[in-house]
Amino acid sequence: MSQEGESATSDRKKYEFQKVIEELKDFEGSGTQLVTIYIPEDRQISDVVAHVTQEHSEAANIKSKQTRTNVQDALTSIKDRLRYYDTFPPENGLVIFSGAVNAGGGQTDMVTKVLEGPPQPVESFRYHCDSDFLTEPLEHMLEDQGLYGLVVLDRREANVGWLKGKRIQPVKSASSLVPGKQRKGGQSAQRFARLRLEAIDNFYQEVAGMANELFVPKRHELDGVLVGGPSPTKDEFLDGDYLHHEIQDKVLGKFDVSYTDESGLKDLVDNAEEALVDAEVMKDKKQMNRFFKELHSGELATYGFAQTRRNLMMGAVENLLLSEDLRQDVITYACEECGNTDYELIDRRKATPSHDCSECNAPVEAEEDDREDAIEHLMTLAEQRGTETKFISTDFEKGEQLYNAFGGIAGILRYNTGV
Repeated sequence: MSQEGESATSDRKKYEFQKVIEELKDFEGSGTQLVTIYIPEDRQISDVVAHVTQEHSEAANIKSKQTRTNVQDALTSIKDRLRYYDTFPPENGLVIFSGAVNAGGGQTDMVTKVLEGPPQPVESFRYHCDSDFLTEPLEHMLEDQGLYGLVVLDRREANVGWLKGKRIQPVKSASSLVPGKQRKGGQSAQRFARLRLEAIDNFYQEVAGMANELFVPKRHELDGVLVGGPSPTKDEFLDGDYLHHEIQDKVLGKFDVSYTDESGLKDLVDNAEEALVDAEVMKDKKQMNRFFKELHSGELATYGFAQTRRNLMMGAVENLLLSEDLRQDVITYACEECGNTDYELIDRRKATPSHDCSECNAPVEAEEDDREDAIEHLMTLAEQRGTETKFISTDFEKGEQLYNAFGGIAGILRYNTGV
């Protein structure tokens, strides 16, 4: 499989897991009756079954009859699911969630979710019983890889943050007390210059303190540090050895940026493209730059649900671009009168609307099975036609445009279809 193909497969798996996590986080149980089990790939299934059996026996001591019944039912469901596996779990392990979740009106529904082969290996066996499912370890696995420290500063302000995978995260900021170049009346030029240099030095130390406090604990995970600002500020800051020596050694370069507020962190990432050539966010930027180039030429770009889907059906889409923030459903309306099929994109939180056939205007009712996740709908079409799918972050300007201006759906075409 090509590197792009592996990336698309990984992106799809991450999305599928993220979708389950979002669903699980909405569930609540009464009391400690929601069971979560993380099973590493080297843990024998028989050992896990023995552990679950022991927990089932100990649950008999729970005073509340309802909680006792719910916990034991969850553990029985888990044991039933474990029977489908041989000696060991699948590669990267297994995560199982089971329990009676609140369904409203004092009612509960039994839910059991099994997630095979997470994006990263399950590190250790964990059994957890609480009023919420334990999703944090799985969320950590889904975080985009790559960690870079970001510092932007001039003599007025500074911001420090992270580039985590595709996401720019501002963390700390500071404002300086450095006086302007015009001295107050009565001060000698020499005294004013000395006070100003002291204020600049103090500010650089404050900025370095923020950066060191943030970056040093993560120094062994850092892929690099980027420093931005106007000249000579960033040069003075780096040449003055204000940063911790281990962080100073991680500096990949210094870059000119126009702003030093939170938006300056985005400018820094944009201007450090060459230093970040392997970073996930740069791969997104490359795809979006190509899309906009094709869009402006008017030949090989498509966007919006209807147009992109039609091009997918024709096998004309080379790269399908989907916003990571897209949360919508596709409803399929099959008209029994004339045989026409319509597709409608709606917000996931909204009920299925009424619909009239676009061909014969006959009213069409959609069944529950006729509604599916928009991303899964489009990715299935893409896989069937050899189209590479790429998830695009909204943490940079053109990624935001994909979501806000193009509905989170676009594509780069193999050939011009006229659609």
